Amino acid sequence: MEHIENNGYREIDSVALRDRYARGWHCLGLSAPYKDGKPHSVRAFGTKLVVFAGEDGELSVLDAYCRHMGGDLSQGEVKGNSIACPFHDWRWGGNGRCTEIPYARRVPPIAKTRSWNILDQDGMLFVYNDPEGNRPPAEIAPPRIPGVASDDWTDWKGFRQIVVQTNCRELIDNNVDMAHFFYVHGSFPTHFRNVFEGHVAAQYMNGLAREDIRPVAAGGAPQLIGNTSKAAYYGPAFMIDELTYHYDQFDMESVLINCHYPIDLDSFVLIYGVLVKHSPLLDRRASDHMAESMGRYITKGFEQDIEIWKNKTRIENPLLCDGDGPVYQLRRWYEQFYVDVADISADMVERFEFELDMTTPVETWREVVSEGLALRSAEASR
Repeated sequence: MEHIENNGYREIDSVALRDRYARGWHCLGLSAPYKDGKPHSVRAFGTKLVVFAGEDGELSVLDAYCRHMGGDLSQGEVKGNSIACPFHDWRWGGNGRCTEIPYARRVPPIAKTRSWNILDQDGMLFVYNDPEGNRPPAEIAPPRIPGVASDDWTDWKGFRQIVVQTNCRELIDNNVDMAHFFYVHGSFPTHFRNVFEGHVAAQYMNGLAREDIRPVAAGGAPQLIGNTSKAAYYGPAFMIDELTYHYDQFDMESVLINCHYPIDLDSFVLIYGVLVKHSPLLDRRASDHMAESMGRYITKGFEQDIEIWKNKTRIENPLLCDGDGPVYQLRRWYEQFYVDVADISADMVERFEFELDMTTPVETWREVVSEGLALRSAEASR
């Protein structure tokens, strides 16, 4: 709630974070590394999970702490299709039921731990969180990505994980934050539009490459002109960015995955990776090199965001101007994942569209770029 002191200045309002994690699908990264026959420890949703694949190759996610005496299953051993506790060798199947106690004649009927709903799709492992314990509705499953496993596209490149010490809402706010692309990332947005509907929040952006900061292409090398992007969150934690880079000689189509899962209320794991469509003008080696370069470029961008997140404060009442995006509407959309299903209101899920008037930003930033080019020219002539 906005708070104004008697002297007229605006105070920053913040509220205590609720001890609740978003309902929805969360990506834990590429699925292949979890299929090595060993248990893997994942801290998420304020607890610890164990991820493992049995001898049948099927992945499972359970609560990590054994319901017998609290042993850490992620320190145990995969035996058959079960995970064995290192403390007393109780075996737990992927459905959460205890399958065997080697030193007992029978397994207690109530011997069951929490088994998490998972999805192994497009080379990624997803886990579903729901504070109410409901199964995931089919209609909110993450969309399939056509480029995966296609000969026309590269493999996943630059799939990385970074721990960020802040609440994950700071990441979500970027969906509507047009201006930071210029000031933080050195991009030049010329069109910016948001559409929220149901469990999807989309951002449409066109941009130019900033001539004042981009390197001059060597003779004959492709020169970046700009890009077009549709970046949409499907649920609270999984974004697909369909991103096309426009060069003077060709276009490069790509898909960026930007996703996260919360460790606790004050930290999350940021995960991202890139697919690039092979261009008929480039050989496969050149396309792979382009994908690797894009991965490094995206890494740099996220590191710029992280530096901001590390030093900013959480603010519930941001003071906005007419050049800012629909921050409050996005947060209202995002709130649907933090309330019980029965408490989701119409204004959280109804279609909402907002397009920024880019006249003033574009005029201002053209001047900034012109000044930067003049300065660069003057320095080069010295």
